[in-house]
Amino acid sequence: MRYRQIVASALLLSATMLGGCHSAKSLVPPNLRGPEDSRSSLDQAKQALQQATPCCSTFADLSFQNTLPWKPKKFELGPGSLVASINGDRSYFLSFSLPREATLPYRIAFKAALNGRWLRASYLFAPTVVILDDAFQPISSQDVGLCEHMGWTDESTGAFGSVEVTDKRARYLVLYSSAKQQSGSTYWEQSPAAFSAEAPVKMAATGTFKVPHGPDGTVWLGMMDKTYQGAVDNAICAKAPQGDGVLNTLRDVIPLPTIGDSSKSDTSKAPSGGNAASNGATPAAGGAAKD
Repeated sequence: MRYRQIVASALLLSATMLGGCHSAKSLVPPNLRGPEDSRSSLDQAKQALQQATPCCSTFADLSFQNTLPWKPKKFELGPGSLVASINGDRSYFLSFSLPREATLPYRIAFKAALNGRWLRASYLFAPTVVILDDAFQPISSQDVGLCEHMGWTDESTGAFGSVEVTDKRARYLVLYSSAKQQSGSTYWEQSPAAFSAEAPVKMAATGTFKVPHGPDGTVWLGMMDKTYQGAVDNAICAKAPQGDGVLNTLRDVIPLPTIGDSSKSDTSKAPSGGNAASNGATPAAGGAAKD
């Protein structure tokens, strides 16, 4: 009887192992798993957007009941969010009335968070901002450029951007992502704490690449505050130009004396007035007086 139980247990264990091979990945800790394919998740996000039914095709159709937050606020854009077809571009969107109390000019801050667990398998929602007048007619439209900033807190870390409102006719704001934005990318510097794509457990100390833009994600927007001001002003937007090196820069700023320079050598060897008399180099005037 006991022998039959052992055999049955062994068969059950074998079947479980064979049937569970496909789920073995779930047993590996998340920080040790290899990065997933960013193209598949991005393609799925694009497909979900294309399958959604747009609610609006003109700015006048949008709702502007919500006022733009007085400080950047978090919003989730993706499946379940409203979709508009603006200028032929299908996109998730947000719409706000602008605060009448704000003094012109003022800045509006934006931040996009990486959408994905792995840096190299992530993408960003890149915003397009349209400012409207009282008649819901566009005053300006701008694809917001995003720049990376790695701060000490989550609030000051991400891809930042801003727009300035200067026109007194500005009454409403629409945020969406144009086709140009969705096909673009944002420059990103790899942090020392990022995992390399070659081996999940190998740290990549340096490196730069571009994070693709996608149709959905997490965004913050609102009136510019001190934290976002510092992040926007100090963010990295592109790779720094290659320099000539520290030594060459120092030579340009602080010229070094040339070996064998006769003028400098003669100057350095010229005796002072006090030593001239002691060495017998008496001025002519002094010699005449002595006679």
